[in-house]
Parts: sequence; C-alpha cells; structure tokens
Amino acid sequence: MTEPEEPPHYHGHRERLRTRLREAGAEAIADYELLELILFRAIPRRDVKPLAKALIARFGSFAEAIAAAPERLDEVDGMTQGAINEFKIVEASAQRFAKGAAKKRLAIGSSSALVDYCRAAIAFADREEFHVLFLDKRNGLIADEKMGVGTIDHTPVYPREVVRRALELSASAIVLVHNHPSGDPAPSSADVKMTHDIIAIGAPLGVVVHDHLIVGRQGHASLKALRLI
Repeated sequence: MTEPEEPPHYHGHRERLRTRLREAGAEAIADYELLELILFRAIPRRDVKPLAKALIARFGSFAEAIAAAPERLDEVDGMTQGAINEFKIVEASAQRFAKGAAKKRLAIGSSSALVDYCRAAIAFADREEFHVLFLDKRNGLIADEKMGVGTIDHTPVYPREVVRRALELSASAIVLVHNHPSGDPAPSSADVKMTHDIIAIGAPLGVVVHDHLIVGRQGHASLKALRLI
C-alpha cells in the first residue's frame, strides 16, 4: 500500500501565519507576510513566500504592491491572474473602508481621516489624478469625484469646471486633492496658482476651498498648513 504523502512544508507555515495574525494583529505581520496571506487564496498549491518577497523588492511596500497596475503586477514572475484579482479586491476594499471612515468623521473635522482616505485612494497611482471632495455646510462629504487624469507629473485642471460642479451638487465647500507619482508631495508653483484660481472663482459664488492636499508615497502636504492659501 502506498503511504499517504506528507503535506507540503508550507502548509504549516500558512497556518502559523494565520494564527499570528489572529492572535497578535497586523502589527506582528511583515509586509511580505501580509502579501503571502493574500496570495494563499489565489495560489493554494505553491510556496508563495519567494513571490511575496519579490513583490516587495519590486514595488517597495505592501501598499505599493497592492496598488500597482495590473500590467505591472503581471510582469512579476509567478503572478497569476487570480492573484492580481485578489490584489485589486484588497485595494478596492481599502478604498471603500477609508471612504466610509471619511464620510463619518469629516463632519467633526477629522483631518487624519481625510488624509487616510486620500492616501488610500490615490497616493500610489502611477499617473497624476485630480479629485475634488464636495462638502455640505456641516463639512459632510457629498461626493468625491475624479476631475482629471494626466501624466506622471501633470494633470489638466479647469477651475471653472470645478466650481460649476460644486454649484450643481449644492456644495458649500470643497477640498482639492491630487497625487504626485514621484512620491514627493511638495506643492509646485503651478499647484498653488491653480488653487488660487479656484478660490477666486468660487468665493463670489459662496464656494469655499478648505484645503488642497497633495499625497504621495512619502507622505502628504497641505497648502493650508503650509500657509500657501
């Protein structure tokens, strides 16, 4: 009689990793190990630790790997379409969670919730995206709309369109948000000028610009905090 095969060595590793996450929390898990936990679902019959480490080496962190474009993930040897799908599900879930938190907390002035949401949404995008958060009189979030997608270092923005949309949504205030794919969130002179143009058009119509946030891999910048508006 043929003896039953022993389970692959990585089965025990997977269960130990899951147990550590349950008992000690996410802080006890390294970035590559968190990627492993996701990859387990998509690639059940292979040791995925080398792949997880290769993803961290390629993209730099858990967040950057999860947010990487599907075509870039596909370039990594060992990635499958199923694994890419799992990454995009996690990315969408993180954005939805952060947006829900922002909707609840913006009304009481939580800038940290706002920054968390904006970073989760676009900090790791490989092209510039310009978003506008439209707020009601209590600073509750009415809508987050993407109003421009550009190149790696430029997004065309039309100030009159931004204000027109605010009036359509009956928003009394807005927060401007865009990302710097280079990672450095420092505002450019063009960022400051565009913000002042929107302020000038919106003010006579009762649309206030609360802030302009720039997010990137290396953090975020607030034009209001920098006293540039």
